[in-house]
Amino acid sequence: MSTVHVWFVIGVVGLVTFLLRFAFIGLGDRLKEPEVLRRILRLVPPTVLTALVTSSLFLQEGKVPLTLRNPEYPAALIAGLVAWRTKNLLWTILSGMIALWLFRWL
Repeated sequence: MSTVHVWFVIGVVGLVTFLLRFAFIGLGDRLKEPEVLRRILRLVPPTVLTALVTSSLFLQEGKVPLTLRNPEYPAALIAGLVAWRTKNLLWTILSGMIALWLFRWL
């Protein structure tokens, strides 16, 4: 693969990325998305956060660390309780991180 070919591919990929982002940012006021799409997109952040947290919680270094000495489990339980009671993402993350730091320190 020549250098010109590599730069051409990089340019095309960059242009496609720009156009996709511009379509939502630059043309967002003119386009009205369907209500179904709006409801679906509202669920994306909690879904992604759940996938990230559960994969890091239940799979560490290729193994499933199911021990009581793992500080992530009580911290996740505390964060889950805070999320359930407050329904606030900021308080959930803060309480989970503070609990994790405390359990690691103990």
